[in-house]
Order: sequence, then C-alpha cells, then structure tokens
Amino acid sequence: MEMSPYADEELIKQWPGFVNRYENVNGVRLHYVEGGAGKPLVCLPGWPQTWYSFHTIAPELAKNHHLIIVDIRGMGSSGKPASGYEKKNMAKDVYELIRQLGHEQINILGHDIGGMVAMSFAFNYPEATQKLIVMDGAHPGEGIMQMPLIPAPGSFTKKMDGNASYAWWMGFNQVKELPEKILEGRFQYLLDWLFSYVMIDETKMSEFDRAVYASVYNRVDDIRASNAWYQTFTQDIEDAKSYSILEMPVLAIGSYISYNYMKIGLPYVAKNCTVTGILDSGHYLAEEKPDAVLKLVTEFLELI
Repeated sequence: MEMSPYADEELIKQWPGFVNRYENVNGVRLHYVEGGAGKPLVCLPGWPQTWYSFHTIAPELAKNHHLIIVDIRGMGSSGKPASGYEKKNMAKDVYELIRQLGHEQINILGHDIGGMVAMSFAFNYPEATQKLIVMDGAHPGEGIMQMPLIPAPGSFTKKMDGNASYAWWMGFNQVKELPEKILEGRFQYLLDWLFSYVMIDETKMSEFDRAVYASVYNRVDDIRASNAWYQTFTQDIEDAKSYSILEMPVLAIGSYISYNYMKIGLPYVAKNCTVTGILDSGHYLAEEKPDAVLKLVTEFLELI
C-alpha cells in the first residue's frame, strides 16, 4: 500500500538528520521530530498546522541546536483525548516529555497556540526554562474576553486589520460538535480562507503545505481536539492569575497583526522581555519571513 506524501514518515525525508519519535507522557501519546546537535530547543506549532510548520527554519536551526518539535496534545499524529487541553496541562505534557528525554533545562519556542503552551511551560516550570520565544501567540489573558463579536466598520476586509483585529474563529471554535459536522472533509476551505486573511503574501504557504495541514484536520476527532485548545481559554485565564512574573529572557516576535498587542501585554508578565515586530509579515511568520525569524531567534539564543 502506497504511503500518503503527507504522512510524517514521508515528510521527514525532507529534513536530513531528523527522525520521527513517539512518547507516552501525562496520559497522552505525543509525536515529535528530533534532529540537530547542541542545547535542546523545543518548538511548538499552532493552529491549524503541525510540526511540519517549522520546515522553513528547522534545518538551519539544527546546525547549532538539538531540535525537538512537538505535535502538541490534539495535533497531527499525537493523541486526541477527550480532555486535558488547558495550557497548564499541555505544558505538563511537554515537561514530562523533556524529562523523559533526559533534559533538565531547555529553550522553548512556540507559535500561535504553541506560544500559549510555551508560555505556560515557562510560568509553571521556570527552573526548566532557559529562554522563551513566542511568535504571534501569548498566554490567554482577560483581554481576550473583550474581542468583538461584530467587526468594527470597515475593518473586516480581505486582509486582517492589525489595529482592529476580527478573529471570528475564536468564537466559532468554542462551539462543540457543530464545527466537526461542517468541516469534516472540507477543512481545505477554512485553511485557504484563513491563510489569505492573515498573511500578507499567501503564496508563501504552498499548495503542498496546505495539503499537509488539510490532511490532518479533516476528520471529526482532529477538529474536535484542535477546537478544545480554544474551549479551555477561560480556565487558562484563571490559571494565569496565580503565575509569577517570568524572570528568564523572553523574546516575543509579532507580525503586523499582533506586534502592538504583544508590545503592550508581554512586559506585564515578563521581566526580561524583548518585543520585536516583523511588520512586513502576516501571522505565519516562518513561512513569510523565514530569514528574519532565523536571525532573531539565532541572535537571541546566542546571547549569554
């Protein structure tokens, strides 16, 4: 039987020196890919992508770092249990994984939902976090409750407005059972619309990339599990009320959509924080501006 070109076993062939692995941690089976040498750098993807979303930067980062790129709980080839999608628990998934792999301390990078989990990891396991990098995704805070149900006049056009962001899927993904019925086998339509809306240059998300992600978000359990990341936001906000300010070095990289929000919010929760904008990029920074991302990440990780 011929294997799908979008299967992990086929995709990993594009990344010389990387391998697919699985570990059972915290009641869930996590898939991750591993490669490179040096200090461990854990990378966490966001919605609606998988580990493969780091393909534009991982091979270069692997020259100086030991990369561990994780399909978070509910993503890709990782387990999709009925519960456990609070970011604090997903951070525990990652913590148990790195301890099982023998690492006491890591650098951690997260994009989108992965950024939320990466921040939760730093909040809950500061002793295990050397440096934290978040790209267009910070831990849920109370400000998320003020997001508009209806877009501001003139702001809901073909491209997302960075000054009056209208992320309607934040509400849609709260609905249980209905999205699965609407999107099963049709997730490509949502992907194409989303990439067009939140990217400046959507051609940087190739047709192959889109097919990879559609293939792992088309089934009922895929949609249910990924929506569960959003359905726990109220608990995530409550958990954050007890967290101490982050002391480790933090780099926040924002697109034109998120930079202003990150610049305002991150310094309140991170003592040693640098917020940088790549303002000629949309939300999917690693696809639109991989060289700029690599430069910022590499320089930050090299700082003593």
